[in-house]
Amino acid sequence: MVGITSIGVYLPIYRLGRDEIARMWAGRSTGGAKAVAGYDEDTVSMAVAATLDCLARGGGKADGLSLATTTAPYKEKQSAAIVAAAADLAAECHTADFTNSLRATTIAIKSAIDAVKAGSAENVIVTASDCRLGAAKGTLEQTLGDGAASLMIGSEKVIAEVEGSYSIYNDFTDLWRTEDDRFVRAAEQRFIDEAGYIPTVQSAISGLMKKYNLAPSDFNKMVYCASDARQHAGLARRMNFDKEQVQDPLYSDIGNTGTAAALLMLAAALEKARAGDRILFAGYGDGCDAFILRVTDEIKRIQKKPIISDKLAGRISISYGQYATWRNLVSAEASTLPERPPLSLPARWRERKAISALYGARCKKCGTPQISQIGQTPRICVNCQAKDEFEPYKFSDKKATLFSYTIDQLQPTLNPPGVNGVIDFEGGGRLICELTDCEPDKVAVGMKLEMTFRKLFYSRGIHNYFWKAKPVSD
Repeated sequence: MVGITSIGVYLPIYRLGRDEIARMWAGRSTGGAKAVAGYDEDTVSMAVAATLDCLARGGGKADGLSLATTTAPYKEKQSAAIVAAAADLAAECHTADFTNSLRATTIAIKSAIDAVKAGSAENVIVTASDCRLGAAKGTLEQTLGDGAASLMIGSEKVIAEVEGSYSIYNDFTDLWRTEDDRFVRAAEQRFIDEAGYIPTVQSAISGLMKKYNLAPSDFNKMVYCASDARQHAGLARRMNFDKEQVQDPLYSDIGNTGTAAALLMLAAALEKARAGDRILFAGYGDGCDAFILRVTDEIKRIQKKPIISDKLAGRISISYGQYATWRNLVSAEASTLPERPPLSLPARWRERKAISALYGARCKKCGTPQISQIGQTPRICVNCQAKDEFEPYKFSDKKATLFSYTIDQLQPTLNPPGVNGVIDFEGGGRLICELTDCEPDKVAVGMKLEMTFRKLFYSRGIHNYFWKAKPVSD
């Protein structure tokens, strides 16, 4: 039995209300809000968070990881490798980027299924993450949201078996970007609906049901992506799906999250699914991939805690000015502080375990964990004074407590003021680091924290990632 063995979700805590966007341009609001990646987040950092959530829910040890996105930070460098390193996967793990289409997610899923069936892999993680931009004053500015989701394909402890699939492609141009485009371009909406989206998805779903001799009534849930809620509802009417069968597309809460949209909807469906339920799952973009999923008794293992419902509302509302600044849509005053020194690629390589997965050391004699400044390897144990008796110890998966903090009004950041803290890890170890996803007036000594992989800065063509602390999310 091959199928989904685990699933994980990441949604930023920030929300930009569509009323706020409409007020900015004296336009019309479509209502609700969209999820917005923080000033220190991007496609890779969100993918890491979703992948870690997927791994934490079980499903086995991954020997493959694929990243589906249309907004990779590099034109020439594999983003999946960055995600795998931050998730601390083995060096033998096969990594791959699936890009340039919103259907990249389901293409990657089909590839993972084939690999597991063929025996070339045991457990493959497919992570989808996107952070797309719509041009100011346009419909897509209100529509597009940010988020990530991840699932694992394997053959043991399957929560949803893949009973079948059907795929078609077409060369239809509806949404696109060239290498020179920063914003998503779109054709005329009626043309997209009538000539592209509806006939393509309808053909794939009809082909799937004909291939396996099924009818719409044989499915408990229909999970499929669309550009917006109107287009999503239009397909349901065209195919005569019952309202109760159609999964909420979540567009009112978080917007259209690109390659992650279909997986986020699937996560919402699986959160409420029961053993024996059959789910139709489809992804669209230059064609359509459709799958039949059968939920198993293992779903109860995943449902012990919420998958996505607790993340939909977000926690912090932002202004349009914050959004425009974070996305570099406006030029903000540059810092008067000295420029950062150029990154040293050899140094980053030498300290890759510490930087990517936040490794420190643990004393072999007394078991005391300790973490030093990057580039400084401890030699003497702070507890028992043993010399050169250390083993690697990972801190990125440990909870922590805020021991002390400072608020820096002059720190160069897109979300001033800067908040920096001294944190104590559970089990031992102390680190000075930045705090993120927090409101400065609510920061307090003793608050519980967890680590999160974030973008520190961009310099000379290099995206520099490292770990920050944030308030615990559960």
